[in-house]
Amino acid sequence: MAARSQLTAAAGPATRHATRERAAIALLILAWGATFAAVKVGLESSPPILFAGLRALLGGAVMAVLAWSRSGRPVLAGQGRDYSLLTALNVLLFFGLQTVAIGLLPSGLAAVLIYLQPVLVGLLAWWLLGEPMTPSRISGLVLGFAGIVVVGGGAFAGHVSPAGVALAVASALAWALGTIVFKSTDGRIDGWWAVALPFLGGGALLTLVGLVVEGPDITWSPQFVAALAFAGLVGTALAWSLWFGLVSAGEAGRAASYIFFVPLVGVVIGAIVLGETLTVSLLVGAALVVLGVYLVNCRPRRG
Repeated sequence: MAARSQLTAAAGPATRHATRERAAIALLILAWGATFAAVKVGLESSPPILFAGLRALLGGAVMAVLAWSRSGRPVLAGQGRDYSLLTALNVLLFFGLQTVAIGLLPSGLAAVLIYLQPVLVGLLAWWLLGEPMTPSRISGLVLGFAGIVVVGGGAFAGHVSPAGVALAVASALAWALGTIVFKSTDGRIDGWWAVALPFLGGGALLTLVGLVVEGPDITWSPQFVAALAFAGLVGTALAWSLWFGLVSAGEAGRAASYIFFVPLVGVVIGAIVLGETLTVSLLVGAALVVLGVYLVNCRPRRG
């Protein structure tokens, strides 16, 4: 009886941790999935680079307040290289390149190419961080990406911009490298400031570039303000905090596998909020994604 009580007590914290992790994953998927619709609404009233900069700047400002209240003043000594890489990869290159790519490509095709990121993270984490790459994980990554391809398959018809394809793939690579850089810091920098400072600095630079290149041509309608607020507060501050929290708590490749669900949720929310069409390919793609995520995350049984 005493041994059973001890086992139950030991299982309690593990169960609570698993529950919190599942809740964080679900919230992250919903936040990033809904952000597609918010950005689409926002781009009706703003140039793309300027919108991306304002979104990053707003999210970074909120995160800076939270980071200061939770962690105090940021420690910058000896961490300039880490912060510079996170800013360049996760904000300037990822946000900037994906925004331009979406302007050159059908949105479905752009999403398929940008969500090469989980596959790239799995490969880079195996190559650079020494994380295991089992046959099950390889199969899961391939099936997950195949599901995204099926969902966005209709976008492959028609004219495709080679420059748009190259920019979308480059943005996926930048995001994957940014994830590996954060994982490789291994606690050297505070997780809150790892989001706040890059998005503050990168958002300011993107906003400046947008003002110079595109001009301040923004229609400040209630719809635009709501879209910008959601994209900045939920899609950036909240979502990226959850993302880095999951990456720091486990394997980078495993955490990245979950975001295969994001474009699926984005398609459903687009159908509900924006009246976009749901197709049979969504159901087939969803089945492939679910199977892929299971294979990536299942653990081999011990003898």
